[in-house]
Amino acid sequence: MSERDRFTAPDVIVIGGGTGGYSTALRAAALGLRVVLAERDLIGGTCLHRGCIPSKAMLHAAELVDGIAEARERWGVKASVDALDWPALVATRDGIVARNHQGVEGHLRTAGVRVLRGTARLTGPRTVHVEGTGELTAGRGIVLATGSRPRLLPGLAANGRTVVTSDDALFAKELPGSVLVLGGGAIGVEYASFHRSMGAEVTLVEAAERLLPLEDADVGRHLARGLKKRGIAVRTGSRLIGTELLPDGVRATVRTSKGEEVVVEAERLLVAIGRAPVTDGLGLEAAGLATDERGFVVPADWSRLETAVPGIHVVGDLLPPPSLGLAHASFAEGLLVAETLAGVPSRPVDYATVPRVTYSSPQTASVGLTEEEARARGLAVQVNTLPLTATAKGMVHGKGGLVKVIAAAEGAAGAATGAVLGVHLVGPQVSEMIAESQLIVAWDAEPSDVAQLVHAHPTLSEAVGETFLTLAGRGLHQH
Repeated sequence: MSERDRFTAPDVIVIGGGTGGYSTALRAAALGLRVVLAERDLIGGTCLHRGCIPSKAMLHAAELVDGIAEARERWGVKASVDALDWPALVATRDGIVARNHQGVEGHLRTAGVRVLRGTARLTGPRTVHVEGTGELTAGRGIVLATGSRPRLLPGLAANGRTVVTSDDALFAKELPGSVLVLGGGAIGVEYASFHRSMGAEVTLVEAAERLLPLEDADVGRHLARGLKKRGIAVRTGSRLIGTELLPDGVRATVRTSKGEEVVVEAERLLVAIGRAPVTDGLGLEAAGLATDERGFVVPADWSRLETAVPGIHVVGDLLPPPSLGLAHASFAEGLLVAETLAGVPSRPVDYATVPRVTYSSPQTASVGLTEEEARARGLAVQVNTLPLTATAKGMVHGKGGLVKVIAAAEGAAGAATGAVLGVHLVGPQVSEMIAESQLIVAWDAEPSDVAQLVHAHPTLSEAVGETFLTLAGRGLHQH
């Protein structure tokens, strides 16, 4: 087949080049399919250019600043931060993003994926019009992967200076001296943590009764405790009821959980109340599709992520729950869809075993059911929690935290505990500790299975092992 035919008669057309889109394209090409990927902006999408990667680069810099403060205040190391070279920090961040961007584009070229630069829209169940190229027909299927954008409150517009979203918060020319963060989910918590590390006065407002409201209640409580200890004003059960733009900032009125009205002035208001799927201009109706009332494209078959129109699949932030709106979940979704289109057997994504991480200080990491979710399902459970400071390495870090394990109350042959249903961590570097627990939950292991495994001493992960030892009736330091 000629190069022209590969281009004009692809097997698969992917609309959107973020994590879900490019992972679909790479896997489909590896399976021998002819793939066209249409992207109107930058390959890599929000995660690479405005979200996961640049924000974690900045949070690493914040961790270094915090480390200097800890060295001085706790360990007697006479060190201080003389100044922050913001342009140098930004240059390092942008260099990391650029290298990742070049890497992804190189992978797509090597795989033989044809990348088209331009806005794409559906014109039928198998046809796509790409700006600057024309209409293409997909031989096997179309994949929708157009991502999401930050949500805003009605009547509150972002101006990129005093009112910003998570998409542009890190790209300001300078850091604010004070910031009001609206939204206590993962994004809001991370940005609150970053700005506090960089010296800003931070107020974090969340309408729910706890931070990270979709996580285990103990996680939200311990996280709030850690943030407050760092000097962040955490207001849960509170709502923004009015804003006034000032020449050099904002004046916001917040109604607290007690019904009081508090005025907060800050140089910047950062709105992090969630993200909305992007489907405007996608031409869903031309293909016989529609969104639900929340704007999501709902699959008719979750095992294939296929919509009600055969051959049109959806990945990433366009999916409603139980999809998680996480980059690593969209990688798995891309693999599933590519293999489905290639006729290769593929297991559906098990969202219950996808880890969830918040990269604040302290960090949180979870996998599986929360205690509330398990009890709401009528499950009898056993729960064990252990402070990280119950271990020597936790004392060395001195930043608090916990391990919480939820297991079925009874296992096979009358064992005291059954399969592990959920693991929840709060503390330093727990994002690097959650992989073990992901395997434990995914493989339906029981505490007695984990208790047979020896964890290195002294480590933070030793606290995970100790928690399982106790549940298995073999408690060593915990009784």
